[in-house]
Amino acid sequence: MIGIDLFSGAGGMSVGAGWSGIKVIAAVEADHHATATYSHNHKGGKVLAKDIKDVKVSDFGVRDKSEPLIMFGGPPCQGFSTSNQRTRSSANPLNWLYREYVRLVAEVLPEWLVFENVRGLLETENGVFLEYVIKDLKGLGYNLSWDVLNAKDFGVPQDRSRLFIIGSLTNVNVKMPTPKTRTPITVKDAISDLPKLKNGASENTLLYRGDPNSDYAKKLRGRLTKTSNHIVTRNASYIIERYGYIPQGGNWENIPEHLMDNYTDRSRCHTGIYYRLKYSEPSVVIGNFRKNMVVHPTQNRGLSVREAARLQSFPDWFEFKGSIGFQQQQVGNAVPPLLAQAVFDVIVNS
Repeated sequence: MIGIDLFSGAGGMSVGAGWSGIKVIAAVEADHHATATYSHNHKGGKVLAKDIKDVKVSDFGVRDKSEPLIMFGGPPCQGFSTSNQRTRSSANPLNWLYREYVRLVAEVLPEWLVFENVRGLLETENGVFLEYVIKDLKGLGYNLSWDVLNAKDFGVPQDRSRLFIIGSLTNVNVKMPTPKTRTPITVKDAISDLPKLKNGASENTLLYRGDPNSDYAKKLRGRLTKTSNHIVTRNASYIIERYGYIPQGGNWENIPEHLMDNYTDRSRCHTGIYYRLKYSEPSVVIGNFRKNMVVHPTQNRGLSVREAARLQSFPDWFEFKGSIGFQQQQVGNAVPPLLAQAVFDVIVNS
């Protein structure tokens, strides 16, 4: 089976597709920092670094029709996110980019499709966007299944829910993947073998702290002896002081009020601000982990890019490119590869 990745970002879904045995032949992504990462890690496929509105079917090259094709991707989701109340409506132009996904599906008519987005797509304007997507894809002849899946149920150490739609032109009734993990992978399982770092750490490639202490870490390390992206945002000293008051599972509410006097009304901070991860549980959502100032479980600093990538289930050979801010954005925006693999596996095995 071959694949085309739309709105690919750094390529989390493409990693999952590869693990399922799908050869990704092309990807489309407008952000040049993300395409630099994608090109570095995904060899052999064509990367179209352009606005999807400008993409034509001919850009993908001549298709080998001897193999079934799956087209997959998730249009920008910020406009549907439950944390984005300001532009979470039909007035946000990003919310209409799903039409470009539908356009390319209509022009290519792949045997399979996967559409991914945040669960907020179910809720924005009473679910009207989900209705549009389903109506449009069914109108093209696709048999659809959809559900909200939580990454922690599929071996990812993160409590992260995403909506997936699977479509088939062959009238196959595909059942959505069922949870694989009874005991969730914890933050400790995921990152405790990674090197100790200081606030503002900037040495990209380092040796591991020790042997992997879990099957999860062992899987993502492979045979590597060192890995990359051990870089951390440099926080001001007053922010580091705040970190010292936060226990595992705590947040801004644990910080003394006199240390939060730059907030006009600190009661308006949401629960994810200054959240210190718990070693014994899966992570909270790794979205904008720098701006939320997600705190390492035992060290008074923010997460490194590699730690966040581990919590997203990226393998350690996968290297993020660009400045630290762009790397953090790529990690936070990605679909966890292990979650993507669970979706692709049900298709490959159908």
